[in-house]
Amino acid sequence: MKQKKLLKSHKSQEAFTGYLFLAPALVLLSIFLLYPIGTMFYYSLTDFYILSPDDRSFVGFENFIRIFSDAQFLNAFGNTVYFAVIIVPVQMSVALGLAILVNKNIKGRTFFRTAFFSPVVMSLVVVSILWTFLYNPSEGLFNEILGAVGIPEQPFLTSPDQAMNSIIVMSIWQGAGFQMLIFLAGLQNIPEHLYEAAEIDGASMWQKFLHVTLPGLKNVSLFIFITITIAAFKLLVQPMIMTQGGPLGSTQSLVYEIYETGFNYRDVGYASSMAVVFTLIVLIVAIIQRKVASEERGS
Repeated sequence: MKQKKLLKSHKSQEAFTGYLFLAPALVLLSIFLLYPIGTMFYYSLTDFYILSPDDRSFVGFENFIRIFSDAQFLNAFGNTVYFAVIIVPVQMSVALGLAILVNKNIKGRTFFRTAFFSPVVMSLVVVSILWTFLYNPSEGLFNEILGAVGIPEQPFLTSPDQAMNSIIVMSIWQGAGFQMLIFLAGLQNIPEHLYEAAEIDGASMWQKFLHVTLPGLKNVSLFIFITITIAAFKLLVQPMIMTQGGPLGSTQSLVYEIYETGFNYRDVGYASSMAVVFTLIVLIVAIIQRKVASEERGS
């Protein structure tokens, strides 16, 4: 009996010690994550205007009803979905192609790995400013190159038809190096004897890629697909720096719309309701992707 009490006391002390170690992380998590989330949900049900904080009143779901008839919000949602739909498959393909290239035993392999990864370590703000100069319609490097091969100057960021696509190209250039490293790690984990067996069976390079490389990268591809999709929905810096959401709202993203509504227009209540809807969208996308990933692993 006494031994059981001592054992129980020892386990209690271990549990208490564990909670002590967890306490700082839990405090920080509560202050910087749980409290802001709770505040966001509360403000979304009010008409809180930042210049008159004491006059806020409870409005229920009025802000949420307003969202779905707000042309600017729907436009920002459409732009964000377009950005995600284009950038996810293209960036994954570019990253996989780069990984296959630098995985080969070629001269200067280390240099190319460093060169392809270097944009990732640069600040996205700095990259956005740099590419804004490159996209300059009259003095930018890209139009100089196009003019040298006889192609007329392009408006790029000043055109509603080209602005979002221009941001997509820049985002792929900046982010593909990170996914390249993950793909590279996946490629190096594929057993070499599988390629040797395929070669003995007379498989071509394309057949090896389809039946050995892609299946071997299935879990890595799912991880990259999820991370790129979530990052794409959080599009903010590029349109903020390069176009300020223009021209004609063609590059306005969901997060940028929330930022402008809350900080520029001071309508915190409405911005909070937008943030709630955005959070639910990201959660739904993440849940769907996780379910698909689980089914893939189970098959």
